[in-house]
Amino acid sequence: MRSILTMMMLALVSVYVVSAQTPLTLVGTIDLAGVEGRIDHLAIDLGTQRLYMAALGNNTVEVLDVKNRSRIKSLPGFREPQGIAFAADARIVAIANGQGDGVQFIDAADFHPTRAVKLGDDSDNVRYDAAARRLFVGFGGGALAAINPADGKVLGEAKLSGHPESFQLERSGSRVFVNVPDADQIAVVDRAAMKVVAMWPVVSAKSNFPMALDEANHRVFIGCRRPAKVLVYDTMTGKESGSFDIVGDTDDLFYDAARKRLYVSGGESYLDVFQVEEANRVTRLAHIATATGARTSLFVPDQSRLYLAVPHRGSQKAEIRIFEAR
Repeated sequence: MRSILTMMMLALVSVYVVSAQTPLTLVGTIDLAGVEGRIDHLAIDLGTQRLYMAALGNNTVEVLDVKNRSRIKSLPGFREPQGIAFAADARIVAIANGQGDGVQFIDAADFHPTRAVKLGDDSDNVRYDAAARRLFVGFGGGALAAINPADGKVLGEAKLSGHPESFQLERSGSRVFVNVPDADQIAVVDRAAMKVVAMWPVVSAKSNFPMALDEANHRVFIGCRRPAKVLVYDTMTGKESGSFDIVGDTDDLFYDAARKRLYVSGGESYLDVFQVEEANRVTRLAHIATATGARTSLFVPDQSRLYLAVPHRGSQKAEIRIFEAR
């Protein structure tokens, strides 16, 4: 009996405590006094050191100075802002609204609104393809739109089987990998033709929301909520090649190519860090206590920093927590 208990205790420790060195260190915070409700996605302008945050429940976009760890401005006039992206060459920030017209552009210099692009309700995740100078936005009951940031023209739409959640752009090719949880699938879109070219079934878990791409090793990481797992897919074959347990209620995950790590933020009050080797060998390095509802984040490789959005809940104040990757 004693040996069995000892083995169980050792097994538990191996899941959570596998590294003496902390892979993420909290180095600062930015106060978000007055921001209420759910916080959605984030984007950064590295040139000005400004972090843009979609405060969905507050109907604002918060502009933050990450160098001085302060708030620059709170921008009103949005309707459930969800996705957000910064287009450096166009000097605009694109914000997707859950309600209303679709995507709003603001000038990155003085934050004034420049134009709105009508797509439909539930405009969600936004990505920018700097090489092609194209914005991509998932929206509605099932579509991915390509937009010219210079004039707001919709250049094409790919029809999907359900509302798109997180998606990632392949750099070495023209594919976009799109989570479509309503259809239990990953859609593969050719962004040159704006057509679906493949649909990979998601069968080991459901509610596939966040996604991260490791292009060099031909794999995509799919964050699922039911149960709380990451599924690993081979981007050459479209087949699942592995899975592992993660924090619950995840809404963002990021692959750190320099350190071969995966960062997973979850609303169930934890931030997970995994070491992921080429042969899909996965080790949990840390299970960091955060705050209830802190499920969105942004990892910035150029800074080796992860920004975690913490909403106001009771005595828990709204803030951005800044972690440094070591």
